[in-house]
Amino acid sequence: MSEWRRSSWRRLEARGLSVAGYRVIAALGRTLRWRVEGLETLDEVASAGQQPVLAFWHGRILGATYFFRGRGVVVMTSENFDGEWISGIIERFGYRTARGSTSRGARRALASMRRSAVGGAPVGFAVDGPRGPAEQVQPGALWVAKVTGHPVVPFHIEAGRHWTTRSWDRTQVPKPFSLMALVVGAPFPVARDADGDAFESRRVALEREMHALRSRALALLRR
Repeated sequence: MSEWRRSSWRRLEARGLSVAGYRVIAALGRTLRWRVEGLETLDEVASAGQQPVLAFWHGRILGATYFFRGRGVVVMTSENFDGEWISGIIERFGYRTARGSTSRGARRALASMRRSAVGGAPVGFAVDGPRGPAEQVQPGALWVAKVTGHPVVPFHIEAGRHWTTRSWDRTQVPKPFSLMALVVGAPFPVARDADGDAFESRRVALEREMHALRSRALALLRR
């Protein structure tokens, strides 16, 4: 058991942060206006009997949390104190969580994500998280796509007006009443036999596609 879990005060603190964070994000989200392109891709993937392995940059996690709420998406969160209250927030938005990170519990969390996808649930990855480097695709989402046969579906979100944090991922916090642009890319398959150079080639291609989606989202804002 983690040390912080032995403290009733810390557990209460995590719950309080979860409730407060949920209320703030929900209140902000209700003010946002959206322009959306490519959302029908999710229906097309479902019609093919598959589930999307959603992929996005960590720095757009706030907008993504609000937009994709209530869809039962399974996401990975860390097992530490911050992961606890973050899990509390996103579960209130209708997500499910697999606990672990690239530094601890990664194999268990990825196995849980794989089981969720096989069982018929969409899964989501901040593909440069949890520690970066920013906007460099890590292999988790591609691995789940490879072993399940479900496609990665990348997307990007941009806020017309926002604050930017000084964190490693430069998290974008939309300002109230901001116009938001969401662009969903085409399904991105990963062959089951993709290993070594072939897997790396797909990783680089996904990274390139996600940068292209940013350009499309910015153009959508300017329309």
